[in-house]
Amino acid sequence: METVGFALLGWGLSATLMTACWAWHLRVRNAAVVDVGWAASLMLLSLVYAAIGPGWMVRRWVMAAMFVVWGGRLSLYLLRERVLDRPEDARYADLRERNSPAAAFRFYPFFQAQALLAVLLSTPALLVAFNVAPRFAPIEIAALVLWAGAFAGESLADRQLARFKVRPESGSTTCREGLWRFSRHPNYFFEWVVWVAYALFASASPWGILALACPALMLYLLFRVTGIPATEAQAVRRRGDDYRRYQATTSVSGPLELPRPSTVTFSHTSLPLVASNASRCPLVMPT
Repeated sequence: METVGFALLGWGLSATLMTACWAWHLRVRNAAVVDVGWAASLMLLSLVYAAIGPGWMVRRWVMAAMFVVWGGRLSLYLLRERVLDRPEDARYADLRERNSPAAAFRFYPFFQAQALLAVLLSTPALLVAFNVAPRFAPIEIAALVLWAGAFAGESLADRQLARFKVRPESGSTTCREGLWRFSRHPNYFFEWVVWVAYALFASASPWGILALACPALMLYLLFRVTGIPATEAQAVRRRGDDYRRYQATTSVSGPLELPRPSTVTFSHTSLPLVASNASRCPLVMPT
């Protein structure tokens, strides 16, 4: 029951933070704020669980540090690339235009859905907060190593893409540099591996098997619901045959081929609002 109480506390904090983000988005008129809020919510929850959990202090704060380092980098990246002095993503802007003046209120449930998702995905940090074992298990050490490698890979992929996108030719050609030579979505792949690492670290804790649902959920959302399907559909619309050739010669996720993503078709009048290649916010915004 204490675990449930922690989770409810986390939900309240996350909902409050996402309400503040929703209010911020009204001011800047950019719904990509939700992506920043989602990452920030996970950082906040991990810190709260570490601060008040009854488990071994070192373990609690190591898990919190993993969430904070990952979430801090992602939040700053999204702020820079998607929010600050940036035009609103075309999909968000399309919905805002078609539903004005009620659009702002339609965004609120979406922001709150991200708050709930953050609570669910913070399960590894919650479970670790109750593990009283006074030393690390071998699987926890292995998870730390895996997390470090995945974090480095995701950061590198984002830097390589950002460096490519500032070039004039980036609007009509596809990035094939660095990790993007071997995978069409190395950032998503390493993002998923980060969640695998969180789950493995939590698996040594009581009820740790529950944490395995987090990478499974992320895999489904990124590869089947949003993320890759939306990104590829948009890339085909913008880059045409160049991106089709890229699809034909480059795997979705690199050497470890993951499930083929669903196909999503966009029209110019109805664009589902989903995370773009610069985002990891995994829920779909209904139109």
